[in-house]
Amino acid sequence: MEQGMQGKVVLVTGGAKRVGAAICRRLHAAGAQVAIHYRSSRQEALALQDELNALRPDSAAVFKADLLELQALPEMFQEVLLKFRQLDALVNNASSFYATPLEDIDERQWQDLLGTNLKAPLFLAQAAAAELRRHRGCIVNIADIHAERPMHGHLLYSTAKAGLVALTKALAQEMAPHVRVNAVAPGVIVWPETEVWMDEEERRKIIAHTLLKREGEPDDIARTVAFLIQDAPYITGQIISVDGGRSVNL
Repeated sequence: MEQGMQGKVVLVTGGAKRVGAAICRRLHAAGAQVAIHYRSSRQEALALQDELNALRPDSAAVFKADLLELQALPEMFQEVLLKFRQLDALVNNASSFYATPLEDIDERQWQDLLGTNLKAPLFLAQAAAAELRRHRGCIVNIADIHAERPMHGHLLYSTAKAGLVALTKALAQEMAPHVRVNAVAPGVIVWPETEVWMDEEERRKIIAHTLLKREGEPDDIARTVAFLIQDAPYITGQIISVDGGRSVNL
């Protein structure tokens, strides 16, 4: 792959597995040094670090933080700077996801879903702002097509992702002209691990609503993230849906 991101450092939250790991691999293959954030997926994070460093020595490192603890965010950012000496891009990928029907919502769920999907991206952007401005860097948030069309039974998650879309546009204004801020909104990419109600029949129905009649792959998101970081110098404040056309066909 073209090494167009040589000399760049990217922090990917929730980078240890699933879509986050695909983003790390794609950016690393393009030449970037990758800071892999994790909260509890230590084994997966270390395995990915070893995989990437075997390809290019000292090009990846792991950083543990609970994104719900605000004091941990600038601390993690400083650890990234101590390791790599700079930061050129931030990918806010980490996310909690589970059902929250209205009648069952409690404050713990509010703190978790709004915290990981909205509050953490804001305060990570705040912590990284000066460094990103110095390098004329960028932020890519991982939103969701259900930010605009809420998913039934997932009130808090849909609300948090809608807030992330608004945050993306507001940050693009606040951080211009030196920092670009965009978001990628996935559709059916990786099936949720925690949604027991989503059986094979339900999955077939969802896929049937995509124009391309198939589910996507984590690398579909990773390629779009890489494009926004590397090849989109005149794009900011935008939300790019990567959903096989499902959002058009709902």
